[in-house]
Amino acid sequence: MKFLASLFLAAAVALSFGACNKNKKSGDYAGVDGDYVTGTPLGDRVDGANFLGENVKRGQYQPIYFAYDSYEVGGEEQGNVATLAKAMKGWPNSIILAGFTDSRGTDEYNRGLGERRAQAVRQALIGLGVDASRIQTVSFGKEMPADPSESDAAYAKNRRVEIGVIK
Repeated sequence: MKFLASLFLAAAVALSFGACNKNKKSGDYAGVDGDYVTGTPLGDRVDGANFLGENVKRGQYQPIYFAYDSYEVGGEEQGNVATLAKAMKGWPNSIILAGFTDSRGTDEYNRGLGERRAQAVRQALIGLGVDASRIQTVSFGKEMPADPSESDAAYAKNRRVEIGVIK
């Protein structure tokens, strides 16, 4: 009896390891129809400055801006989120929310802060009735600044989440 119990436990463990491997690479974010958007450093990316790829339309919606060292969607930005949520209810496309930071802080910290910003916008959209499965997030931290200069105005432009509509 102990042998059967041990055999059953070993089989269950083996099956659970197999279920964890679904061709998903570490650091990838699952997309629609099995596509993946990677959060790899720009130097490792093939598509360079067009960080969301050719199948994503950028610039259709205003970026969501954030205060220094914050990932809270401020009152003045909630209108932009509501506009996006209303539009999403009228079409079937999915979106990618790309989080960015200004140049201050370490790469690791900024990558995390960019992700928290993208997730905050995602949660706000879900709260407004958008289906969670239609929203992907990715963080680029301080890479690809909207304004590369080192001023307070440039820092404010770089603390953002950009919206890409998947075609």
